[in-house]
Amino acid sequence: MADAYSIADYIQADRNFSMKTSDNDTHRVWTVSQAKTHLSEVLRRAEEEGPQQIGKRRPFIVVPARQWYASQHPRKPMGKWLVENVPRGVNLDIHFDRKTGREVPFESGETE
Repeated sequence: MADAYSIADYIQADRNFSMKTSDNDTHRVWTVSQAKTHLSEVLRRAEEEGPQQIGKRRPFIVVPARQWYASQHPRKPMGKWLVENVPRGVNLDIHFDRKTGREVPFESGETE
C-alpha cells in the first residue's frame, strides 16, 4: 500500500527543501534522490521560477535551454580570431639559429 501524504506534508516538505537567498527570492535546493523522483517538477520549476539547484556537496544547476544559450557568447572561428588578434605595430625580431647543437653526419661533405 502506498503512503498517503496530505497537502500539509507536501507544504512542510517544500519548506524543508527551500533556502532563502534574499528577502523576496526563494531558491530551491533538491537532493539528488528528490530530483530523480520529481524530475518533471524540477523542470517545471526551472521554467517558471528560475534555476534549480540539485545537490549541496557537488551542486548542479538546472536552467531552461533558451536561458542557457542566451547566456553563452557565440564563439568565433579560430582563423578569424587569429587574424583579429595578430600583433600589429610591434616589430618582432625573430632570430632563427640553424645550429641544432648536435653533430649532423655528412654536413661538411666528407665521407669516412
